[in-house]
Amino acid sequence: QKKKLLEELGENRLPYLTPADADFHQLWKTKYSKLIFRKSDMVPEELHQMVQESFLTLREHNCFFQDLVRIKGKDFLTPVSRILIGNPGCTYKYLNTRLFTVPWPTEGYDIKYCNPQIHDACKALMRLNDYLHIEAVKALQAQNLFETKEIKDTTVIDREQSFATSLTEQGSVSKVQSGVCVPEDDRSLKNRTSYNLTLLNYMDPLQMLYLKQEPYFGMGNMAVSWHHDENLVERSVVAVYSYSCEDSAIEESNEQELKGRDPAVWHVGLKVAWDIETPGLAIPLHQGDIYLMLDDLNMTHQHCVLAGLSPRFSSTHRVADSSRGTLEYILGQCELALQNLQTDSDSMALSLKSLEAAVVKQVEEIHNEVEFEWLRQFWFQGKRYLKCTDWWLKPMAKLEEFWRKMEIMTSLVLSEVRKEQQIEEQRNETISCFLLLLKERQKLRKEWTAR
Repeated sequence: QKKKLLEELGENRLPYLTPADADFHQLWKTKYSKLIFRKSDMVPEELHQMVQESFLTLREHNCFFQDLVRIKGKDFLTPVSRILIGNPGCTYKYLNTRLFTVPWPTEGYDIKYCNPQIHDACKALMRLNDYLHIEAVKALQAQNLFETKEIKDTTVIDREQSFATSLTEQGSVSKVQSGVCVPEDDRSLKNRTSYNLTLLNYMDPLQMLYLKQEPYFGMGNMAVSWHHDENLVERSVVAVYSYSCEDSAIEESNEQELKGRDPAVWHVGLKVAWDIETPGLAIPLHQGDIYLMLDDLNMTHQHCVLAGLSPRFSSTHRVADSSRGTLEYILGQCELALQNLQTDSDSMALSLKSLEAAVVKQVEEIHNEVEFEWLRQFWFQGKRYLKCTDWWLKPMAKLEEFWRKMEIMTSLVLSEVRKEQQIEEQRNETISCFLLLLKERQKLRKEWTAR
C-alpha cells in the first residue's frame, strides 16, 4: 500500500501545515481534535527540573540503547536509543522485540539499583507518570463533556430545522453506537490512563550519519518513521513529555521566515492513516512540552517524530497490554504446564499425567512461549539493563528452571508415543499436534541462532 501510494504521489508531495499557517488551528480542531498539547509553562517547574535531570543522569550512566528490531524477517538497529522504565515485571513488545522494564521504586518490591542516581532518576519518572495520569483523566473527561454537549446542541438544531425526525434519530443513534457520547465510569477512565510503563527515547541528530526523509509531505529528516504505537490497551491515552536540549543558535533559527517546518526544531508529525486528501500537521516541540493522544487517535491516525538539530529526550507513557506481557502471566503459564508433570514418591522418577493431544499441545505451546518470548528475548538484549539493576536475574533463573522441566516433558512425550501399547488413534492425534510445535521450535531456534 505504501509503495503504491508513493508511486501515485510521485514528486507531488501532500500538503502539511505548521502553526504559522492560517488554517492550522481549524484543521487541528476538525481532523486532529484528539491530540491535546500542553506548553511547558503549564507544567510545574519542580517537575521539569526533576525529569530533565533524570534524562541527563541516565545518559551519563550510558543507560540508553539502540534496539535491534525485526521487520519483514530482517534486523535493523533503531536510530533512536531507548530504555523502558515501569512497573516491576512489565514488558513492552514492538517490532518483534520485547523490552524489559527497569522497575521504578514501587512499594512492596525489593529493587536494588546500581547507583543511587539511577534510583532517583526512576523515582522522578514515576512522579511524571503520576502527573500525566491525572492530566490524561482530565483531558478525557473534558473531551467527553465537549462531545456530549456538541451532540445535544446538534440534536436541538436538527429538531428546530425540521419535524422530520428520522435524520436526527439516525445521527444520534450513530454517535451513541460509536461510543462517543456514552458516559464513561471511573473504572474505564482509570483503565485507559493508568500508565504501567514509559519508553524513554534519546537521539542526537548530529551524531547520525543518515536519517530517513519523510516520504509523503516532504517534512524533512525523521527520527522515528510513521507508525501506530503497538501493544497498547484499546483506546488508551498515550502521553509524551519532550525535552530538546536547545541552545541559543538553534533558537535563533525560529526567527527565520521558512516555508514549512523549521528543520532546526524537533516536531511531532501527524496524519490521518491512509488518507491522501487531509493535510498533515507538523507541531514544534520545545523543552518541557507535553502532548496527549486521546481515545482512538493512535488507531485512526499515524504519527512520526521529525528531527531537529539538538539532542532530544522524550518520555512516552503507555498503558501497555499486560494480558501476555508480565512476569506474573508467564509464571502462571509455567505452573499450568507443569501440572502435567508428576514425580513418583518412591523412585522419584518423572512421568506425565496425561498424553491427551489437547494437554500436550498446551504444554508445548507454553514451552515455546517461555523460550522465544521471554528467555531468548531477555538474553538477546535485556541483559544490557544490568547497568541499572539486577532485578530481572532471579525471575529469569526461575523461568529457566521451568523451561528445563518442560524440556524433560518433551522427552517424556517422545518416549511415551514410541510405546506400542498406546491406542493408535490417540497416539496419532498426539504425534500430529506435537510434531507441528516441535517443527516450529526448530525453525525459531535456527532463526535466533542466525541473529
